[in-house]
Amino acid sequence: MRKLLPGHGASRGSALGRARVRQPHALEVAEQRIRASEVEDELTRLHAAVAAARTEMHDLRARLHGALAREVGEFLDLHALLLDDPELLHGLDDLIRKGRYGADYALRLQRDRLAAVFQDMDDAYLKSRMDDLDHVIGRIHAHLHSRSTDAEGLAGEILVSDTVAPSELAQLQAQGVVAVITSTGSTLSHSAILARSLHMPLVVGAAQALTKINDGDALIVDGETGEVVVDPSAADLRAYRQRLKDAAREQRELGRLRSKPTRTRDGIDIALHANAESREDVAQAHALGAAGIGLYRTEFLFLQRKELPDEEEQFRTYRDVVLGMSGRPVTIRTLDLGADKADRTGLALRGEENPALGLRGVRLSLAHGDVFDTQLRAILRASGYGPVRVLVPMVAVREELVQVRKRLKRLTAQLRKQGHEVAAEIPLGAMIEVPSAAICVEHFIDLVDFLSVGTNDLVQYLLAADRNNEALGELYSPLRPALLRLLEMVLSAGRAHGKQVTVCGEIAGDAAMAPILLALGLEHFSLHPSHLLELRRAIRGHDRSALMDQAGKLLKARDRTGIERWLAKAAD
Repeated sequence: MRKLLPGHGASRGSALGRARVRQPHALEVAEQRIRASEVEDELTRLHAAVAAARTEMHDLRARLHGALAREVGEFLDLHALLLDDPELLHGLDDLIRKGRYGADYALRLQRDRLAAVFQDMDDAYLKSRMDDLDHVIGRIHAHLHSRSTDAEGLAGEILVSDTVAPSELAQLQAQGVVAVITSTGSTLSHSAILARSLHMPLVVGAAQALTKINDGDALIVDGETGEVVVDPSAADLRAYRQRLKDAAREQRELGRLRSKPTRTRDGIDIALHANAESREDVAQAHALGAAGIGLYRTEFLFLQRKELPDEEEQFRTYRDVVLGMSGRPVTIRTLDLGADKADRTGLALRGEENPALGLRGVRLSLAHGDVFDTQLRAILRASGYGPVRVLVPMVAVREELVQVRKRLKRLTAQLRKQGHEVAAEIPLGAMIEVPSAAICVEHFIDLVDFLSVGTNDLVQYLLAADRNNEALGELYSPLRPALLRLLEMVLSAGRAHGKQVTVCGEIAGDAAMAPILLALGLEHFSLHPSHLLELRRAIRGHDRSALMDQAGKLLKARDRTGIERWLAKAAD
């Protein structure tokens, strides 16, 4: 019987397939005691399972290539670090040695102990790491019983689950899974962002999915509206085929925009820059006519290894990006690393109580002066091959920029003395992602040449809401008056001082958000290359002057509903 289930569209696209239902993971193991003579054998069994899980994570990482290796790798690295966590491993050994518990029950007890610690934490980010812990525990448990832990999927299937980890998505797509439906989750989670990058339809928050969908049911998934049709009718199938035709026609139309200018209806040119962290991203940005690289992430050089990259390796990487853009400006963000990321180099502090508020971004770089100098030297040397800008992440106070400027001046003189070519002018910019930086931007704008607003973190810090915390999915949203007012403050300061302002968070690549950003006066967007043509089309359909005339009403909105009403009128 046909059923229509509501959800939230997290990644656009339509899919027709057979349901594969995966029930929520629960480690239900009865208490089991062992004899003293069995302790060593049980420890051996447990250690073998941990080693097998560790090898499996390594092999999965090795099967990923290019941009996916970087996008998914962070989550695989985090799970690998959990497998090496002394708190987890020593606790398991003690439960078997001293408590005389079987490995399965020891695994359950240790999982419950650590879960209690996570739940007692005030920090939403750390609470959200429970999913990672359960994922790792599940892998170990499966290997105790020689079961496969791969995210299983068959070509043409649609996975229905309570959650989906970012590390699973690429694997599922490679196996032919055509869409994913989850009963929980946020449209702004890491999984949702990755699904959009993979162009895999994803519906989250479909609360009835696990109770109303059975294995083998035929499903139609609409990743834009969030609707899921179970046992579709003939009319549903006709509508699905029409959506596919419409999507193919839309892609052909977007393809025609590759060489078109990004110009509003009233003749205002808007610059679309690309976010990148790989050669593939750079090549795509160049091919689609990006105005430059607005944000080049350097973390991947540090995250995928145990040793720090030296100056030569970094220089060659940055130089190749500059050469790849053929004279268009490249903005290189200095290391944005902290304890919230799976760092194996030893730079980030382990065990920070609140890593989102800890030693990260420019704070970490300034705390490791030698490492920071090495990176800055490599960036400065790359400037000899084309226009380069330096972007400093997580700026909170003026003093941080003063220190960075002094370092750049000293290192530039040092490199020139050593015979290296360094550009005469290397613009310095600050990432505005901490509320204090947005509020007090006038206090340090004299020290920078440009500003870049990272809305993902700015929303998180402004609303005290982690985007990966499912309980806060409705709260975490850029459609909040506080964010729009801060954006307006930063953009006004930029105009007043003649400093370019770019927005590089997720909202910059969302075509539906373009009217808001244009109304606030934004002229520089930086986004993932895969969304560039869609945003170009949206901008070409708007009259910026008319939108800016309505900015006053937008900024008077008192809540999310008011902003959504304004946006609905602007889209008409």
